[in-house]
Amino acid sequence: MSFLEPEPLRERETDRYDSMQKWVKLAAAIVFAIAVASVGTYAVLTSTPPANPCRSATTSLTTPGHSTSAAGPGTQVPGDAALRHPGDAPSASGVIHVVAAENFWGSLASQLGGNHTSVLSIVTDPNADPHEYEANSTDATAISTAQFIIVNGVGYDNWALQLVAADGQSNQVVLNVGTLNGPTVGGGIVSGNPHMWYNPIYVNRTVQAIFSDLVSLQPGSMAYFQQQYADLNASLGVLYGEAAQIKAHFAGTEVAATEDIFVYLANYTNLNLVSPPQFMEAVAEGNDPPAQSVVQFQCQLEGGQVKVLVYNQQTVTPITIQLKAIAAAHNVTIVGVTETIQPPGVDFQTWMDAEYLQLYNALNANALGK
Repeated sequence: MSFLEPEPLRERETDRYDSMQKWVKLAAAIVFAIAVASVGTYAVLTSTPPANPCRSATTSLTTPGHSTSAAGPGTQVPGDAALRHPGDAPSASGVIHVVAAENFWGSLASQLGGNHTSVLSIVTDPNADPHEYEANSTDATAISTAQFIIVNGVGYDNWALQLVAADGQSNQVVLNVGTLNGPTVGGGIVSGNPHMWYNPIYVNRTVQAIFSDLVSLQPGSMAYFQQQYADLNASLGVLYGEAAQIKAHFAGTEVAATEDIFVYLANYTNLNLVSPPQFMEAVAEGNDPPAQSVVQFQCQLEGGQVKVLVYNQQTVTPITIQLKAIAAAHNVTIVGVTETIQPPGVDFQTWMDAEYLQLYNALNANALGK
């Protein structure tokens, strides 16, 4: 297949899950073994910056490392032993009450737990920056009464970890996704990146951990959870097959992003993410990016090398708005992404599938010269 004429990525059909039924018939143990094996085959790819298109714009591309701790400075967070322990008396039946700090993890937990769980996701607004979320008394009550709590960690939802620590319940299961995955990004791009739901291998590990924790809480329902796991794993397999199509057709294409939310997916699809790491990290942390990184980013967009700009629609600043306008003026295709599920009523796969399709079509339009 020619790089310039790839087949268009198919759109989601309404019966996509029906077509997955043959997967459901596979033994849950085999599915689980395949999922575990796939973890070892994933390699984080690195991206390299291009030559600066503006002679006068020079900047260091060395990103200083920062702590990958799940808590920020001064935050008291219980250790792993306190964060992951089964209840004193796991329920053999009934509904498990689950609270997820964010709806992307909540969606996956709901699909795994099915009618054996009641899942509440706290951060759901696609029009607000999750980094700036402030907890309230309703959140505290929800966490204090939950049997199973899922937090992202890596500094993304310290408010949730603080509520868990303050509650002090000893009979809850708490999954810290950051502690589970220990997120890092190779190549000196960004370290301690909290946007783990954009990393397929981290999603896979998290799904496995949620499955294990549900079984620990309700061991009598293991067969049910195994079936739910098989269904979800098959669906995610289709989703990440679409990401593989992007890699197959567009690996090496130079793209840019206003925030480090896109680093994981760029690495997974082998796209060459060239935007200054200092810029992406600063915007993600709510800081003003260094002046040199802004100049370099602008020059990249004006220089003709960058084909697509991935724009975080939930972390918008005057500088990102300006760069978005520059991209549009220089025929750089803009792809919007969000940090929480958009629209909120759909599941994780539907949300991600729409973003993959938009990214594929943007890259395809550039490959064909529009």
